[in-house]
Amino acid sequence: MSVAATALGITLLVDVLRVWLPSIITIFGQAAATPAELMGAFALMWFVLALGAPPLVRLVGARPVLLVAAVVLGGCRAALGATPGGQAQLYVASVGLLAGLVWLAATATAATRPVAGLVLGLATATVLHTALDTLDLTWRADVLSYALTGAVVAVFLALVWRAEPGTEPRTRPGRAAPWLLAGPALLLSGMLAGSPALATTAVSYLYGPGPGTAGTTPLGDTWPAAVTAAAVALFVGAGLARPPRGPVRWLVPVPLLAGTVMFATAVPALLIPAILLTAAGLGACLARSAPASAAPDPAGSAAAAGPAERPGELRSGFAAVGGMVVFAVGAVLYYSAYDLGYPNQWVPVLLALFVAAVAVRTPGPVSVPVRAVRRPALVTAVAAVVTVLAAIAVPNNAVPVREPEPGPVRVVAYNIRMGFGLDGRFDLDGLVDVVAGQRPDVVALSEVDRAWLLNGGHDTLALIADRLGMRYVFAPAADPVWGDAILTRLPVTEARTVRLTALGAPTGAQALATVLDTGIGELVVVSTHLQPPPDDGPVVQAGEVVRFATGYAAGRPLVLAGDFNTQPGDPAFRAFTDAGLVDALAAARPLPTAPADAPDEQIDHIFVSAGLTATDAVAPPSTASDHLAVAVTVDRVRP
Repeated sequence: MSVAATALGITLLVDVLRVWLPSIITIFGQAAATPAELMGAFALMWFVLALGAPPLVRLVGARPVLLVAAVVLGGCRAALGATPGGQAQLYVASVGLLAGLVWLAATATAATRPVAGLVLGLATATVLHTALDTLDLTWRADVLSYALTGAVVAVFLALVWRAEPGTEPRTRPGRAAPWLLAGPALLLSGMLAGSPALATTAVSYLYGPGPGTAGTTPLGDTWPAAVTAAAVALFVGAGLARPPRGPVRWLVPVPLLAGTVMFATAVPALLIPAILLTAAGLGACLARSAPASAAPDPAGSAAAAGPAERPGELRSGFAAVGGMVVFAVGAVLYYSAYDLGYPNQWVPVLLALFVAAVAVRTPGPVSVPVRAVRRPALVTAVAAVVTVLAAIAVPNNAVPVREPEPGPVRVVAYNIRMGFGLDGRFDLDGLVDVVAGQRPDVVALSEVDRAWLLNGGHDTLALIADRLGMRYVFAPAADPVWGDAILTRLPVTEARTVRLTALGAPTGAQALATVLDTGIGELVVVSTHLQPPPDDGPVVQAGEVVRFATGYAAGRPLVLAGDFNTQPGDPAFRAFTDAGLVDALAAARPLPTAPADAPDEQIDHIFVSAGLTATDAVAPPSTASDHLAVAVTVDRVRP
């Protein structure tokens, strides 16, 4: 199997995963109503089914399995853009994933240079995701995206058709090692080392208007491009380089372990070094896992004996699927923590330890592992340049700060469910249409995701802000890339975030306060998303938000908005009204906001302080999220 075919297949598999992973939680699962254990079991089932691929290869041979699996993988990838969401999307993505796993297992029995294909495939996925501004072709659904997807699939199928099994012996020591690392490498790359959304988020923390907050990067800022390009260069350079042998090999995993530990601390200031160190260490470990050289195959062509007849090749097929099972288990363990409530920061570190153990125990190559790439240094430089150009080519639509004009302020609060509509599709246009239709001055967003691989690895906040022509302030809740945000074109003079007590609620919560210069004077706007503990209301968090918001406002006009997970009259709701805050939506009640397709609960609210009036309250209908947005016009009380 050629390096190019392997690399392009890895890229397509990553594309399918970027649709399949969010489909598990938005289509199979429903707004935290589906138990995390059930979603995890459904997800793992597809990986377990793929364990039947190596015996199938042994029975009929690698080439027929490769061709059929490649056609199904490519066909499902092409079809995903045209699916209407819902069950069709879930099962097309699931079949595509299974086909991708079978293709990977068959490739492991036929390819002779696995490290080259894995490294270049993961790097290509990162470069493409960067060039697309983290918004995959699947979600664009236009003629150009269909054409580009079709072209990529056609090239992949042509490469698979033309590829022949190599002539090197495929029973060399350690041959299964790189395939065992394919799954963990894919997860660590998608979560950390190869995530352009994480790079953008990490840089945005440099521009936060207050401690612990992130802000819009200035126009023309190239730091996100530089971080992503450096990560790609380090990953490709280390992956294609000749790894050290002897006792020095024990130092190869050090950058990987250091990077994942930094990531596990959830300290925003450590995200950039975490990305770079993980990229370098992951590439080096993959290079170190390359099979040791061996004497020529005495039987001549390895293909002559037939891939199904070699026990070593069957072992490689199981290693490839086993590595992807590690991917699935790692992803489930990491992201299920936000539903079940246990520490998950150790998951990437354990994955790094697994990669390190496999890498240092492999005999390793005597020569450069990527003989198909004659000039690894040149390939590394080209990868870095292409990544920079791809990132710079994405327009930064952040607008300059607008001087406030006299008049009232329109406020929108919206729980955007990480950008996914009720149909399970990533629906930027739908979200933007809802918000833009209210002509807002200030937007408070909840459930903002900026880099979770589980949700496709998008920087949802930057994508929405660009389309609205607004600047943002972001504060983390669960971790540095998931939380709440405030968007506005008005001057933001300061900001502050405070973490709220969890009390058994799995997902973290915070309150983000900003001070805006508006047409009605200085205005404090607080965005929050209360997380109720099991079988109870968010009373404690409500009290904390009230004390923080009123204390921070210190008598200044205050607007408090978000998803409060409590209804009018509930104890948590009364915590706000008892503190003297006014329900800004009261005149329009009943105004149910969830679920979006048949709302019967009002859990999204806007409160204002005394001295402010609230008019024109609405909850515009839409299924771009599982909540409806709420909007109100705020003004000072006129004498």
